[in-house]
Amino acid sequence: MDKLFQKNIVKEMEDSFIDYSMSVIVSRALPDLRDGLKPVHRRILYAMYESGVTPDKPYRKSARTVGDVMGKYHPHGDTSIYDAMVRMAQNWSYRYMLVDGQGNFGNQDGDGAAAMRYTEARLSKISTELLKDINKNTVDFIPNFDEEEKEPIVLPSRFPNILVNGTMGIAVGMATNIPPHNLGEVIDGVIAYINNKNIENFELMDYIKGPDFPTGGMILGNSGIKKAYETGKGSITIRGKATIEETKNKTQIVITELPYQVNNSDLQKKIGELVRDKVIDGIADLEDISSNPLRFNIIIKKDANPNVILNQLYKHTQLQTSYGINLLMIDQGRPKILNLKDIISKYTDYQREIIIRRTRFDLKKAMDRVHILEGLKIALDNIDEVIKLIRAAKNDSDAKEGLINKFNLSEIQAEAILEMKLRRLTGLSKQQIEEELETLQQLIKELESILKSEEKVLEIIKQELLEIKQKYNDNRKTIIDMTAIEYIEDESLIPVDNIIISLTNKGYIKRIPVDTYRSQNRGGMGIKGMTTNEEDFVEQLINLSTHDFVLFFTNKGRVYRVKGYEIPEYSRQAKGLPIVNLLSIDKDESVNSILKINKEEINKYIIFATKKGTIKRASINDFENIRRNGKIALKLIEDDELISVKMTNGANEIVLVSSGGRLVRFKEDEVRVSGRISSGIKGIKLDKDLVCVGAEIVVENEQVLIITENGYGKRTPIEDYKITHRGAKGIKTLNTTEKNGKIVAFKTIFGEEDLMIITNNGIMLRLDISNTPLRSRVTQGVKLINLKDNTKVGTIAVVAKEELEDTTNIIEEKRY
Repeated sequence: MDKLFQKNIVKEMEDSFIDYSMSVIVSRALPDLRDGLKPVHRRILYAMYESGVTPDKPYRKSARTVGDVMGKYHPHGDTSIYDAMVRMAQNWSYRYMLVDGQGNFGNQDGDGAAAMRYTEARLSKISTELLKDINKNTVDFIPNFDEEEKEPIVLPSRFPNILVNGTMGIAVGMATNIPPHNLGEVIDGVIAYINNKNIENFELMDYIKGPDFPTGGMILGNSGIKKAYETGKGSITIRGKATIEETKNKTQIVITELPYQVNNSDLQKKIGELVRDKVIDGIADLEDISSNPLRFNIIIKKDANPNVILNQLYKHTQLQTSYGINLLMIDQGRPKILNLKDIISKYTDYQREIIIRRTRFDLKKAMDRVHILEGLKIALDNIDEVIKLIRAAKNDSDAKEGLINKFNLSEIQAEAILEMKLRRLTGLSKQQIEEELETLQQLIKELESILKSEEKVLEIIKQELLEIKQKYNDNRKTIIDMTAIEYIEDESLIPVDNIIISLTNKGYIKRIPVDTYRSQNRGGMGIKGMTTNEEDFVEQLINLSTHDFVLFFTNKGRVYRVKGYEIPEYSRQAKGLPIVNLLSIDKDESVNSILKINKEEINKYIIFATKKGTIKRASINDFENIRRNGKIALKLIEDDELISVKMTNGANEIVLVSSGGRLVRFKEDEVRVSGRISSGIKGIKLDKDLVCVGAEIVVENEQVLIITENGYGKRTPIEDYKITHRGAKGIKTLNTTEKNGKIVAFKTIFGEEDLMIITNNGIMLRLDISNTPLRSRVTQGVKLINLKDNTKVGTIAVVAKEELEDTTNIIEEKRY
């Protein structure tokens, strides 16, 4: 080595990595805006076109095409080329297939294609529109890797393939994920832009509704679509097509469409794992009917609710998945994220360039032909002299030079005359030449007018796009629900009924008809309301409509939301469904408060009370966007738990009761409004070993109903309790003794309701509250329910008194 160069290793690595990155970005991973293709796809299509493997020709072995592509244009290995070719031939990968394959090209189960020596392929009909006019100097060509061949840097792409088929790719430091769209919609959007250059992105959405995936499915909501079209980035939720079919023998969920790029066999395997791990309880069997068209059946157990099972499948599997849109592409040699209008605008500019270059090519070709025809016409007009001159010439050069000099012809014209056949010397040929000249002159006039008129160029683009639409357009495959936020429900199929939702201490939930229980007299034994475990008992009840939202608050201060009909319906004796199968709660987390939210809700705030006497007030608007995976509702201090949640109108009075028989009453405005994830402030002062048992909202002329663990209870007018301040110890509300036990629950009532008492072994007793005596604050109450052995009162619910045939309403929230 004659010379040594010293270089900074850091600088050298930076430069080398940048060169590598740009090579990957521009030459491999990202599509070009103009034709929507990465280099490997472009080279495959062009190689097939050059080899004559067109739709009107027989199929050719895939191995031959792969060899041509690798040998001429893409020296990166046959596997990557064949994989790209296979995807272009799969009707579940490409919205409009660019390769027409014959043989085993894989399936949606994830099975790969057969080896390239077994399969055959040719260009699809629509891919010819990408290559149309490529031989008319519409695009530039560059040398291939060894400079033995020429390849196009881009295809003419007579339709917006960047949107129609989309693409995905991972480069260095960036990635693209462009979803496919419906051809007709995209063409309509381009034409709308041509007609009105000032059209906005949201107006383009009147034509381009959103992605249209080859596998169908359903897009939930359009907010993600709108964001992606406006900014170039967004996320949408896709749900597979599932229907519930019921027959005399069985109920089944039938899956016929999957979200884009979801593997069928992987989905079925995941469902099996969820059933095995008892995450989903209620699936009896799974039947895979066929893969093309896709169909598999999920057999539901007799006692299970298919709607709940389906919702669990959406939650735990890829039957519902998110798709991140990232409209990143190569524009003028640089990677850019573009919005919908920019893509259409730049594509239209490219097509304008294609039309102009094609027109110039056709114009030059026509003018060259006219030039030759004019020379032939001169020769025919002077045919005798031409023949004499040629016969007298010593060679071709002398003949050509003689023609040029004598008849003032160009070299091209003279060459054409010398090549003219004797049969062209007839009078008919002369007439044909004159007719062809006239036709060409009209064509030249038209082509020149196109080049001078922007409007004519755009009109040609529109006309040719409409022709493509007429030939290849089809119906949209993916449904878009414009009203869905995160998930949707076909509520028209769900009757609007009043229901009772019950939740046990061990976390079993169910809904039952509200008129299941009938009123009994004080001291009755009750009816069996639920089959429970030895240590389980019904802890909470709430009444609502099947179409109301239910907010679930846990002891850890988190909140979850579902609709009433999504909670499974069971018989009175049935245990119910584990709530962990309905909500994404932790193993050591339990739901201890439930609220209903409906459209007529007039309350503005939510009050939280904890076991350690803390209280918090938050705006109800903070809980509008709660989803099933939950959010923080209250920040708790160590060893504290959330025990009660109520709704208020902003001007109420709050009552807190301790297990030791103390009650504090104060105005709501003493509790400042705080954010959703904030902690609370002191609501009641507690003695050692005592806890707060709940919180209630006071309404004028109400009474305080107190129930103890040993089944004793009483009513006391609310006026007997003076208003104090938040954080006080409170005044005595019941004389707790060993006989009646500590307070386990209290409610504020009007005295005209029915009372439901639920014991810790699942016994329910419904009685008229008027049977509960009105007593002063310091008495111990009277016995309301006969308890056997070690049975204790678990919880209570207050029920509005109505006729037995009518709907029963549990008073869980106040009437303002």
